[in-house]
Amino acid sequence: MATQSQTQTKPFHLEDNVQTNLESDLALEMLRVVESAAIASAREMGTGDRKKADLVATETMRHVMDTVPMRGTIVIGEGERDEAPMLYIGEKVGRTPPDGEVYPEVDIAVDPLEGTNLCATGSPGSICVLAASEHGGLLHAPDCYMEKIVVGPACKGSVDLDAPTAVNLRMIAKALDRDVEDLVVIVLDRPRHQKLIAEIRAAGALIKLIGDGDLAPGIAAAVSGTSVHAVMGTGGAPEGVITAAAMRCLNGYMVGRLTGYTDEQRERMTQYGISDVHKTYTADELAPGKNIIFAATGVTEGALMQGVRFFGDGVRTSSLIMKMASRKIRFVESIHIEPDKEYSIRF
Repeated sequence: MATQSQTQTKPFHLEDNVQTNLESDLALEMLRVVESAAIASAREMGTGDRKKADLVATETMRHVMDTVPMRGTIVIGEGERDEAPMLYIGEKVGRTPPDGEVYPEVDIAVDPLEGTNLCATGSPGSICVLAASEHGGLLHAPDCYMEKIVVGPACKGSVDLDAPTAVNLRMIAKALDRDVEDLVVIVLDRPRHQKLIAEIRAAGALIKLIGDGDLAPGIAAAVSGTSVHAVMGTGGAPEGVITAAAMRCLNGYMVGRLTGYTDEQRERMTQYGISDVHKTYTADELAPGKNIIFAATGVTEGALMQGVRFFGDGVRTSSLIMKMASRKIRFVESIHIEPDKEYSIRF
């Protein structure tokens, strides 16, 4: 399936049906955002400069978002305003409406380049990703850490952050009608996970350690046939909220709890609507919206999406776009033709 890199979208009105707007016009616009960011960051693939790769992805994502007909607010971004030059928490994005037009309010969670090290080294698994929802549909979380367990639809309600690792693995195995020894669990390869890794090994499950980016593996855990049955450990809270949005679309299950926050972040949590910092959230609570859109484009090769492919006369991208309300999940192959050049379709 091929889509043009430039999408023409008529303005929509606030009084129009919100679900229709988010599911049609806005979904295609968000696809355009992640595609553009992926192409920009892929040009830095293998350069070893992770900061530049992240910067170009962020700049591109922001630039394209400002062409989208919406009143967007970044609720999950690159950090607090003082720490992030753009796409910071609370930043307003979207095209200025013409006189007489009113655009809908949209909350947006972004990870302009998930797996910056993966892109910088040319390793598999780097993606550009975002989630969007009606106002109030995504938890406004600080840029701290989150303990999390992510599993597929069959394991709903089977895991608990306070339960021993061995118990969680037995419950997952029971839900999937298999032995613990047949489970594959993805864990970020970090010193903080030494105890967790030892517990998983002691229980008999298989482990796949990854160097960076636990968002894409979280999606894989909710998709049958990926040979990933769970993601466990502590990762970024922003990525956790975006993963929760994906779980809502995929009917998967996730539990998460904020951790690793500073005293200043804890004080600000009340402004974000977080009254209990020790609360264990489900995906429904992290991403409570009714009209969630999830969009991602592969930068480097991955289990679900191919990376960006450059040709002499154009670019090809592989993307995933999900719409919760209509339960539509689409894998999109887009061909972006360079201006003034002829293009031969390549498969």
